[in-house]
Amino acid sequence: VQIDIGSHLPDPDPAPGRRVGIIVARFNDDVTGEMLEACRSTLEEFGVGSDAVDVYWVPGAWELPQAARRIAALDRHDAFIALGCVIRGETPHFDYVAGEASSGLGAVAREIDTPLLFGVLTTDTPDQAWARASREAGNKGRELARSVLHMIGLYEGLENS
Repeated sequence: VQIDIGSHLPDPDPAPGRRVGIIVARFNDDVTGEMLEACRSTLEEFGVGSDAVDVYWVPGAWELPQAARRIAALDRHDAFIALGCVIRGETPHFDYVAGEASSGLGAVAREIDTPLLFGVLTTDTPDQAWARASREAGNKGRELARSVLHMIGLYEGLENS
């Protein structure tokens, strides 16, 4: 049974004029590429044109936090999405990479004043990763794009209150 967790959210408000940075890990890029395309198409659906979406590629999930921090310092974006995919193997390497990507992105999110959404899949098998990245089964990229638009709206509402 596949449930679209993002379906509990109402449609976000249209967001023309907003700029979103997407930081994408190349490792397992077949999966992260599908998530990226779902992010892009969903953002465009809600008014964020392709010229307002900047994509930054990094080697793997480990590099996501450091890139997010550096790109956020440029102060060019209304929000960020970090995309990665770490699939468990036979060694503890998964635990280190997944854990540090998660804690690192969390630290950056608390440090910056811009929404940063966590889109790193951490799965036991490639099939589990594809179940979360497949366009037919409720792509996490679409969910993240919708969520980032809600966060942009929240931050703007707080600034205007």
